[in-house]
Amino acid sequence: MLNKIKDNYGSRKKFKRIGRGMASGKGKTSGRGGKGQTARSGVALNGFEGGQMPLYRRLPKRGFNQFARISYEVLNLDDIQALLEAKRLPAEYISIQNLRDAGVFKGHGALIKLLGTGELKEKITIEVHAVSSKAKSALEKVGASFVLIQDHSATHELEVAVNIEPTTKKPTAKKSQTKKA
Repeated sequence: MLNKIKDNYGSRKKFKRIGRGMASGKGKTSGRGGKGQTARSGVALNGFEGGQMPLYRRLPKRGFNQFARISYEVLNLDDIQALLEAKRLPAEYISIQNLRDAGVFKGHGALIKLLGTGELKEKITIEVHAVSSKAKSALEKVGASFVLIQDHSATHELEVAVNIEPTTKKPTAKKSQTKKA
């Protein structure tokens, strides 16, 4: 039985042998055209369109990247409920370390925001860095609460330390050298 197994028709295509004479269709210049930069090896003209205005210059600039953006990892109420039902989280107080141990987040630099998707059935207290208004009202409805953490080690703020010291030395002029003739 195993000796009759073969690939599907067309799954293995024979590659075109280039540079094997004019009759092959890919002889002489091997499909690279005439002379010039692109006929040589090691040419990578990224975005070059032969002198035509390239696409990245034809399209307008749009948007911007926010300088001091704080990005959060999201955690929904239904995720917490599923972890509680699977007994992967403690029933009363859920810390950020408990969430990491449960495999919800990786790394220690993640900021966590609690969102209100889903429904929470149990009365818990949870540590997070931010909470949406929908999640806040859902927690109050059940009787659960949250603790906001001000973790400055995890924030992505730019700290610039500029150290300018006044110079005490005065610049010295070069002595001019004169030739004696």
